Amino acid sequence: MNKFLEDPRFAGIEPFEKRIWLSSPTMHGDEQRWVDTAIQTNWVSTVGENINEVEQQIAARLGVRYAVGLSCGTAALHLATKLAGEKLYGRARAHEGTLQGHRVFCSDMTFDASVNPVAYEDGTAVFIDTEPDTWNMDPVALEKAFELFPEGKLIVAAHLYGTPGKMDRIRRIAHEHSALIVEDAAEALGAQYRLNGRWTEAGALGDYNCISFNGNKIITGSTGGMFLTDSEEDAKKVRKWSTQSREPAPWYQHEELGYNYRMSNIIAGVIRGQLPYLEEHVAQKRAIYQRYREGFKDLPVRMNPFDEEKSRPIFWLSCLLIDEDAMAPQVRTDTACSYESVPGKSSPSEILAAMDAFNAEGRPIWKPMHLQPIYRDHPFVTRRGLSRGEDAGDVGADIFRRGLCLPSDNKMTPEQQDRIIDIIHRCFR
Repeated sequence: MNKFLEDPRFAGIEPFEKRIWLSSPTMHGDEQRWVDTAIQTNWVSTVGENINEVEQQIAARLGVRYAVGLSCGTAALHLATKLAGEKLYGRARAHEGTLQGHRVFCSDMTFDASVNPVAYEDGTAVFIDTEPDTWNMDPVALEKAFELFPEGKLIVAAHLYGTPGKMDRIRRIAHEHSALIVEDAAEALGAQYRLNGRWTEAGALGDYNCISFNGNKIITGSTGGMFLTDSEEDAKKVRKWSTQSREPAPWYQHEELGYNYRMSNIIAGVIRGQLPYLEEHVAQKRAIYQRYREGFKDLPVRMNPFDEEKSRPIFWLSCLLIDEDAMAPQVRTDTACSYESVPGKSSPSEILAAMDAFNAEGRPIWKPMHLQPIYRDHPFVTRRGLSRGEDAGDVGADIFRRGLCLPSDNKMTPEQQDRIIDIIHRCFR
């Protein structure tokens, strides 16, 4: 029995007939045209007009010279990280990664696809704590990391939930230490950051930049990603690596390690059909965020923050952070959670369970990387220095404890969103 349907706090609320998703693909019909073209012309592999077109359109849209279509955002991040390692430390032997023996400063509160490529390349991720203003890499903690590990030369910075990090300060710190930046803009296609007085697109803010077209992203190909750069040499290198590093010979000649990472012309067809709707999707996501913010004004919660002067987020996901004094007890293990209902208070675990009971999908905030079992022995740096999360300076762990991602599907109607807002209000009764 669904206990929330029997709970008098939720009397009169009916479950949604159809699932309200966190963020599902939004198709328009144009996608079918370009997929059919690929099939009808027999260009279904890793070359074709669709790939050429989406690379040109994305490069023009983001203001970079080159875009390389890849099989997924993780592939883009891997090749960007590998390329940065090669630029910094030279080409590695086939059985070694380009970052072997080197530390890399990485965003802590992110999806693991941001940082796993460091491990692919045999490097050691040093996790940099989160700042509360945008929920992204803390520049103060990053400076502390360079004090602790002055040999560091690479930064992997992610833009959480479609909000750019403090890239002016991160770029300045990188310049001061002759470090390179891999920008993970997987969640932020369409977002902008004011850099040196000019609005710059997310995906054009680092030395090596990546975006994603995963099924839940603002523009989707079902999968797919891109590497973005102003360097023709770097674009050619990534394109070569992504097609098994074939040399220009009449046979299969290989002088360095390669990968099967190139985007297919069919996936590119879906993306090609999606791209004309980018601004529409962004506007819908922003409206969802504003409707939540207005609807929660009387609750002891805050929405995911951003710098209104320096950034134009896309709010890929709208998020909620419960005030400390309104937190009801909850307990989380590595794989399960429990909670207690307390009048006037609530918790992420209770709210997520309540929404699920009424057929709406939410999600916990990304669990910080330094708390993940696979990475618990890696260095973690807060503003105070090296930490294992025991002190009060662990900002990311606190956001994970008190925060959650709200249903942010751009097909959700205002009436459906109002019902979700009502459900969350009743959790605090």
